[in-house]
Amino acid sequence: MSRVLSTEQAKSAIGQVQSIVNGGFTDQIAALDAQGKILSDPNVWDGPLAAQFRGSTWPETKAALDRAREELEQLRTQLQKISQDIFSAGGGA
Repeated sequence: MSRVLSTEQAKSAIGQVQSIVNGGFTDQIAALDAQGKILSDPNVWDGPLAAQFRGSTWPETKAALDRAREELEQLRTQLQKISQDIFSAGGGA
């Protein structure tokens, strides 16, 4: 039989990770996206380095941010399910 353990410390850490994902971190990714869109407008910022930003730097960065957001959402969902399963099996809340 495999061991199943979930302490209050684990429950607290899961809550903290979910809080970071739900609030601060995903909000920061959205804020970065908004600023990247502004800087990608040649009517706002132009020149050789701005063109490089629009053409490669920002699209690559935005794709990485989108992947990070998706992975964080998956992490949050997995933690929620794992937490519920463990605490249900152990009789915890």
